[in-house]
Amino acid sequence: MGEEVKRTTYSRAHRREYRRKVRLCLDVLETMLARSRFDSDRPLTGMEIECNLVDADYRPAMSNRYVLDAIADPAYQSELGSYNIEFNVPPRALAGPSASNLEAEVRASLNDAENKAGLVGAHIVMIGILPTLMPEHLRDNWMSESRRYAALNDSIFNARGEDIPINISGPEPLSWSAGSIAPESACTSMQLHLQLAPEEFAANWNAAQLLAGPQLALAANSPYFFGHQLWAETRIELFAQSTDTRPEELKVRGVRPRVWFGERWITSVLDLYRENIRYFPPLLPEVSGEDPAAELAAGRVPQLSELRLHNGTVYRWNRPVYDVSETDGVGRPHLRLENRVLPAGPTVIDMLANSAFYYGVLTSLSEAEHPLWHDMSFAAAQANFLDAARRGMDARLHWPGLGEVTPSRLVLDTLLPLAHEGLRHWGVDAGVRDRFLGVIEGRAGTGRNGATWQVSTVRALQESGMTRPAALAEMLRRYCAHMHSNEPVHTWDS
Repeated sequence: MGEEVKRTTYSRAHRREYRRKVRLCLDVLETMLARSRFDSDRPLTGMEIECNLVDADYRPAMSNRYVLDAIADPAYQSELGSYNIEFNVPPRALAGPSASNLEAEVRASLNDAENKAGLVGAHIVMIGILPTLMPEHLRDNWMSESRRYAALNDSIFNARGEDIPINISGPEPLSWSAGSIAPESACTSMQLHLQLAPEEFAANWNAAQLLAGPQLALAANSPYFFGHQLWAETRIELFAQSTDTRPEELKVRGVRPRVWFGERWITSVLDLYRENIRYFPPLLPEVSGEDPAAELAAGRVPQLSELRLHNGTVYRWNRPVYDVSETDGVGRPHLRLENRVLPAGPTVIDMLANSAFYYGVLTSLSEAEHPLWHDMSFAAAQANFLDAARRGMDARLHWPGLGEVTPSRLVLDTLLPLAHEGLRHWGVDAGVRDRFLGVIEGRAGTGRNGATWQVSTVRALQESGMTRPAALAEMLRRYCAHMHSNEPVHTWDS
């Protein structure tokens, strides 16, 4: 959910002091990077899974406060919508059988949470956008109880000065107008974290940007919003539009959107933080009592609260994260790369296969003797990402040395071998590699991901005589049954 804030409105003095503190935090971070004062001896991975709640009729259940009380586990937290929760998976190393153990642990935790949610009349669904969500669900009482979310909503609309138009193309184009950031709550994702040494960050971020297109084409799982069939991964465009602080005049003038792919390859993590400060005004100018320069001078680890908060309101698909962990009462700073490309679902094994593919290919690309991004324009990487979001497995992707290629051919012929090699480099057991990457091979070979399954199932149900709303609900019922089976989506029947 992000860190809570103390207020929902801010004065000019707050904003002025916040700007000063953000720049001071950046100076302190630059000093820390020069001194190499970061924890990177034991690289760790982490995962966050955003989920939806539904009732017995597979409609949104606006009950996360009751569900979280029933689950009573700090690993589960609220998210923006009152029909959303988030599951935070503890960080761990990838080596050995760790990923296989993780699969069993995540399934056990989610099954326990599902049983407890059932006690208050709700069920948990892992999916990119809940297909039964309709405009009436986002009119009243849609937001979780949180000052952070209220302040974020107010700040975005104060910046815009008008409602947010939602215009998404696709087979059944949608035009709608939002009077709040409620549509953002529809976008539920799986976020992958990788702890990195500062000197490794730029290569890994560049590799992640390069990989974003094929990664998304494989995993698309959000074809419906408000009953309309739109993009294969509608979540990408919906999230971008629903948090856009720019009125039309600023868009025309080239002001950057807060949901941002970026515009250039980087040479340091500082490039990203500097861009965030240069291009984006504060949304939540919450000022802490910390003097980060004094903390550093005293030999302590600064929290850099203002920099972290500002970074959390710039929604890059691959985002830098500065954090401080406590070990035996001693603060240790570290840097993470947060990958925000993937939707949630459809199953635990699908999500862990997606993560294994990402970590494996990322390692191979970032450590290659000749970096692939030297042969590919940043604009081409962004074009791949957007075409993958629109068309999923039907996208056409540009790749150095191959020209234009389908996601299936790119994955099967080029990226899967890189994934195997990267996971071998991590020391991942062969059986674990084969299990998870076998899922990726099967998905690429069949061309079936969550989005294609959803669309084909709804089409078949409508052809049998169901209305669209009834077909969406029945599709979601079947989706949930398959989700609990933990069989990968490319093996599902209708």
